[in-house]
Parts: sequence; structure tokens; C-alpha cells
Amino acid sequence: MGPHPAVAQVRGCVRQGLAGLEPGDLVLAACSGGADSLALAAALAHEAPRAGLRGGGVTVDHGLQDGSAERASRVAAVLRELGLDPVHQVTVTVPAGPGSGGPEAAARTARYAALEQAAEQAGAAAVLLGHTRDDQAETVLLGLARGAGGRALAGMPARRGRFRRPLLGAARATLREACVAQHLEPWDDPHNADPAYARARVRHQALPALEEALGPGVAAALARSAVQLTADCEALDAMAAAEGWRIQPGDGTGGEHGTGGEHGAGAAGLLHRAAPRLGDGAGLVVSVVDIEGLAELATAVRSRVLRQAALAAGCPAGSLAAGHIAALDALVTGWHGQRWTDLPGVIRARRRYGKLLFSKGRPAGAGPPEPTGAEAAGGRE
Repeated sequence: MGPHPAVAQVRGCVRQGLAGLEPGDLVLAACSGGADSLALAAALAHEAPRAGLRGGGVTVDHGLQDGSAERASRVAAVLRELGLDPVHQVTVTVPAGPGSGGPEAAARTARYAALEQAAEQAGAAAVLLGHTRDDQAETVLLGLARGAGGRALAGMPARRGRFRRPLLGAARATLREACVAQHLEPWDDPHNADPAYARARVRHQALPALEEALGPGVAAALARSAVQLTADCEALDAMAAAEGWRIQPGDGTGGEHGTGGEHGAGAAGLLHRAAPRLGDGAGLVVSVVDIEGLAELATAVRSRVLRQAALAAGCPAGSLAAGHIAALDALVTGWHGQRWTDLPGVIRARRRYGKLLFSKGRPAGAGPPEPTGAEAAGGRE
């Protein structure tokens, strides 16, 4: 007798997600103890040895709830019982306050940094994440509600770097069925049902309302839309990456994009030394963007270049709104001597000498950042 249908489906998804890895590679399953990631970990424990791979696990304690350390220890123990080895238990500190990007974004940033560090230390070739088709639908719906761009509407990529999401084609209910069939007891994070969080409201209110009004299959349709948009976004991302030479570090080193010459350290170093004389209350220049000819690029490409520049300067990705990018774009395409624009992460961007200068931090007495339309709207790119 074969495995339960739900177990078989999850194992099949993980089997496909392991494609392309070399024999002997270590693969870690990121597991919070919830049904999705627990079913993922069990499937990896089954599939990894059959594919000639080593399966391990990692759990992250965010320290945001009472008893989180003990819970992380229990999750680590379950991962070992499943046969995963090595198993890493990582504790992170989630920043709060101005510049953190909000609790959800801050926790996500800390989690991914911890997973990346654990994978690096273990020598893992891949880290599997337990996001499901329902998670993808929620991501797309959140992007639509916030007026986000195509990249956000394309949802979470199946692969990015060493991170892989093999369960994007599986329903959340299937993962819970798989846990029941294997006598695994998942932990339900109360944050996932807390209406204070936008994703929880989408999960428990918005999507059910859409299903009731439009009929079943809304989540699957949203996930399909994400797949269809991915190819277009990848092509546009490649075009924007070809313009990456425009983004230079503001410390005068030239960084990875060049060591001098027309687009190298010379311009960045000059602007870096001039920063204290700019007189607009900005902090240290951390990034410089050459905008010559940038306005002539297609809007979809130009906006991606500007978003990458903001990220390179230190803006938290989860807090960078479409309106922030529009404000940056106005400095390029609608320049009429306007002042700077403030961005998440205590980053300020302004135009000087035919460049965009991104500075980090504002000295005491400079006052809080001026809110933009994007910040008021709360949309994310």
C-alpha cells in the first residue's frame, strides 16, 4: 500500500524541487513547526537519501513570543526524529522602531539572514521553504491591494539563490492532511490568525470573501497569475541588470561595478567628499546613481534600476513602496529643482551634479523624514 495521497503529493513536489543538485549535496528544510514546513521537512527526510542527497533542518527563534526558545528546541528535536541531520537552531533579534520596516518585514529580514548564515556555516547547497499555493495567492492579493508593480504581483519565486520553494503548487490543506497522515503534530502560530497583521486579514477575511462571491478556485487562479507574470518580470529584470553599472558605492572604493574611469570610483569619491557641504541635513552618502540617459529607458526598466539603487543604499525590501520608486523617478524624469525624497530605512535620496545621491541617517535635530504619498498609502513594491 502506498502513502496517503497528500503525503505522496508533497513528496512529489519536494522531489521536483531537488532537481539539479549534485550527489552528496546538503539540503536544509526551514521549519517553524507549522503544518506547511513540518510536512516539507518530513518529505525532505524521505526524498533526500533516495536522491543521493543529505537532508538537514533549520529552525529560527525570533524571540517574539513567550516560550519561543523552548518551542524552537522542540521543533529541532522533531526534525532530528524525522532523520534530518544536521539540525540547526538559530536565535535572532528582530529590530523595532524607525527604519525597521515594521514588525513583519523586520522578522522576515532577520529570518532570511539567519537561514542564509546557517546554510553558509553548514555548507548547504539549498534551503527549502514551505510556502504554499495559498501563501502565493495571499502575496499576489496583497500586492494588488497595495498597487504594487509586476515583480510583487509575480509573487514569490520558486527559486532565488540557494532558497527553493517546492510547495508553491500545493494547497495549504494538503500539507495539513500530510501531517495528520504521518502523525505529525504541527504548531499553529497565533500571529497567523492575528488581524493586526495584513496577511492574516487576507487569509481569514479577504480570500474567503472572494471565494464566497466568485466561487471556489480564487487562490489557485491568483497563483497561476503569478506564474504567468514571472517570465515577463525575469526578462525586465535582466534588462535592468544590464544598467547596474550606474549604481556605485558612495565610499569612493568603486565597489564591484568598477575601479575608476567614467563610471568608477572617481565620481563616487568626489560626491562622497562633497557630501558634508550639501547642506540639506543628510547623513553619509552610501550610494550614487549615474542618471545620464536613465530617463530614456522604458519605465518598467528604469523603475527596476531605481529600486535596485534604493535596496543597495540600505532600504528594507519589504517596506519599499511603489510610491517611493515613483518619487525617485520624479527626480530623474520630472526634475524641477525639488528637494529630496525620504525612503524607508532612514535613507534620503536627492539629485546633485547629474547624479542621485542616497544618504544614510539624519543627524540629531534634522527632524523626522517627510512623509511621501507612498508612505501614507502604505503600498509596497
